[in-house]
Amino acid sequence: MSTPSSDRPLAAPLVDAATEYFWNATREGMLCTRLCKTCGKPHWYPRPLCPFCMGETEWRSLSGLGFIYSVSVTRKAGPIPYAIAYVTLDEGITMLTNVVDCDLDTLRIGQRVKVCFKPAEGGGMIPMFTPT
Repeated sequence: MSTPSSDRPLAAPLVDAATEYFWNATREGMLCTRLCKTCGKPHWYPRPLCPFCMGETEWRSLSGLGFIYSVSVTRKAGPIPYAIAYVTLDEGITMLTNVVDCDLDTLRIGQRVKVCFKPAEGGGMIPMFTPT
């Protein structure tokens, strides 16, 4: 069986003062998160205070490379099948995301992926991943 991924409509991201830098970076084709100035740990979801030590954080670019930690292909949630996955980036953080531009039935835990960006309503770009 083969289930090719198809583009589907994506809602515009909710942008606020805390996430504006992130969404602006995605429009430039960059994936970033915040890194703690005190303990040096990156974290996801980006927030101004470190969830590990409550230290101040700063924006940092990410490689956009990682592997599938967990994946599920959703076929009945709507008219278009899609893969929802946890992707662990090489920097150590894990994101809930979609895997796109591939045969969804060939996705496997441990498979290497790289970030790609899909257009959303209103001109925003949503980071997703595709197999390398």
